[in-house]
Amino acid sequence: MIWCGFNQKGRTATVVVLETTLMLSMMLAMGGLRVNAMPQQSASAAVSASVMVQETVSAAVGAGSEVAAAPGSPGAALRDALVAACSQSQQEFANFLTARNSETFARLTPTARVALMKRFVLLNQVGKASVTMSSSGRPLVRCQTPEGAAELQIGGADETDNLAFLPMEVRDPTDTTGSSVMHVKMGLVRERGEWKLLSLGLVLLDLPSLAVEWDAAEIDTTERQAIDEMKAIADAVEAYRKKYAHLPESLDRLGPATRGANADADTAGLLDRESARGAKNGYIFRYVIAGASSQGAPAKFELAATPQVYGRTGRRSFFRDASGGLHGADHQGAVGGETDPKVE
Repeated sequence: MIWCGFNQKGRTATVVVLETTLMLSMMLAMGGLRVNAMPQQSASAAVSASVMVQETVSAAVGAGSEVAAAPGSPGAALRDALVAACSQSQQEFANFLTARNSETFARLTPTARVALMKRFVLLNQVGKASVTMSSSGRPLVRCQTPEGAAELQIGGADETDNLAFLPMEVRDPTDTTGSSVMHVKMGLVRERGEWKLLSLGLVLLDLPSLAVEWDAAEIDTTERQAIDEMKAIADAVEAYRKKYAHLPESLDRLGPATRGANADADTAGLLDRESARGAKNGYIFRYVIAGASSQGAPAKFELAATPQVYGRTGRRSFFRDASGGLHGADHQGAVGGETDPKVE
């Protein structure tokens, strides 16, 4: 499997060549796709080719490209699926998954869905796509991000019954000699009259199998993020106390001010909007003032964090006691306490 990434700064091309087995290992290590082998005769080398965000899929399509990628064709489905993935449009991307994969995709957390789309195209940044016709009369997608650009040309489909495999060319837009061109294929299957993503070359996209392993990998990340977020909230509360001489009545008081307004005791601008609303990265955060009054330095506070979806976004519940100690334990999604083991 071959992936070609282009860094427009300095107009240099970075090319990473990955054998299929190495690519699979990388994706699993990153919490990415779980794949099952397909018969050799069904597919060949694969690539996740990138196209960027657009306001709508059709808005990026240039006049005449429907000739080579007619509505309802495998080429049109693949083109639009990649655009949706790169734009991180979860609803649009789900339209190009098989029914089985779509059901699992809907059950993934938002973070996991975005992570899947990123890995599907091997791009982290959202960009902008423009779709035109190449000189050979094929759909040509130019993918532009702040870090660089790439062009993807989708070739004609090799269809057999309800299966289709499409060759692709990925190149650096600044390459005038064609030295950076990479040739790859992707597979689609016709399901209820519509083309859906099936494979990356020799491997089969299997989201139900992925979800089990991905949840376990994601939990480590989300739990670590929850701990860091609790520390950030505690720091924001103390900063608020120092500035206004009392504790905030709620986390909402720590959020950003409206555009054009100055920060004040009601909107202190110490936390982002998600944190101020008490839900971020798969965890729910609760803030309680400990003591009879929120006035003055003697007042203390406690924080609690519980997974939004137990077993999927996290297992441990975390608790910050009034003295600043941080604790964590598995409470099946319920709120923890100060008797739980301490965590760093």
